[in-house]
Amino acid sequence: MLQNLKEYQQSYLRVLDTNYKRYIHGVVDFNQKLIGIIGARGVGKTTFLLQYLRENDLPLSKKLYFSADAIDLDSLFDIAFEFSKEGGELLIIDEIHKYKNFEIELKKIYDMLSLKVIFSGSSAIRLDHSKGDLSRRALLYHMKGLSFREFIELKKSIKLPTFTTQEIFSNHIDIAYELGNDFKPFEFFQEYLKYGYYPFYFENEQSYLLKLQETINTVIEVDIPSIFPIEYDKIINLKKLVRLVCQSKPFKVNIKELSAKIGISDYQTLYKYLEYLKRGKILNLLRAKSKGDSIFVKPDKIYLANTNLHYSYCDQVEIGTIREVFFMSMFDEKDITLSSKGDFSVEDTYIVEVGGKTKSYNQIKDMPKSYIVSDDIEIGSGNKIPLWLFGFLY
Repeated sequence: MLQNLKEYQQSYLRVLDTNYKRYIHGVVDFNQKLIGIIGARGVGKTTFLLQYLRENDLPLSKKLYFSADAIDLDSLFDIAFEFSKEGGELLIIDEIHKYKNFEIELKKIYDMLSLKVIFSGSSAIRLDHSKGDLSRRALLYHMKGLSFREFIELKKSIKLPTFTTQEIFSNHIDIAYELGNDFKPFEFFQEYLKYGYYPFYFENEQSYLLKLQETINTVIEVDIPSIFPIEYDKIINLKKLVRLVCQSKPFKVNIKELSAKIGISDYQTLYKYLEYLKRGKILNLLRAKSKGDSIFVKPDKIYLANTNLHYSYCDQVEIGTIREVFFMSMFDEKDITLSSKGDFSVEDTYIVEVGGKTKSYNQIKDMPKSYIVSDDIEIGSGNKIPLWLFGFLY
């Protein structure tokens, strides 16, 4: 088995054809013994793992990559044990959520073997305390899709800086002028909103939206049921939920109405389905900070997770929704909540209203640290910031 895995590894490395480094290469602390990379299907986890494998200084004989869904595996631990006996030092396991009870196997590897392990898995993964308590052993990183900055770098083969939230809010005019020396923001922004979030766009631009539809369906039909207890005949309800969000501007939640439309009388089941789609990175659920993050607390608004999903999955696209979805997708989930005035509260500090270039301050004019984030402008002024600039957070 181990020899077969090494041959598979060679095949994967031979077809790896990109040298572009995603933002996450500069984020991960590779000194840790157990590292998890989780994220939505299609955001580039496998490419990241193979790039790290290829560039790691260890001899090839001391590192091993395989995908848990590519072959029949009797025991992850047995493979790791045999690899360790041969002097192996780095083990990389892709798509680990496809292996039943992976938490128990990883705990045994962590506790009994002197291997560094990096694994990837679906964004829906939960490190269950009842199955090995990996939460205190594994350092998890959530990998996002391409930022607008990364998309431009790939299109133009240039290197661009990132900026913190504070830098953008406090110094957006100078930053926009600086970036304008390297590219024209609107040359690529609409293309990014439609096609730019998933790296596989650059593999075949013509078939991208079709492949994205297939990716969404695979998450709903395969990934989510492999992790969460949902019966196969109930999967249609998940698809109905996504379709309903497509029809929203954005979807303001009426639980009773939503339950009736998808045929679920049990509100707790509906809340679970929303959570499954959120963890699968199909939906974003927005709540006020005061409500906490319990899955059984009604979200205030429901969005699709990124703008590309709208163009791929929805029959109609509403520009106001697209603006809000883009803004949300550039932040970590924990950093953005519903504001009592305006659209969003960012990092419990900034109040943001998102709109077009004529958007007024009326709704948030009396709020401290309040800003208009405006589409259709290249450079802002005062407390009006260009929407595209938030694509440079990572």
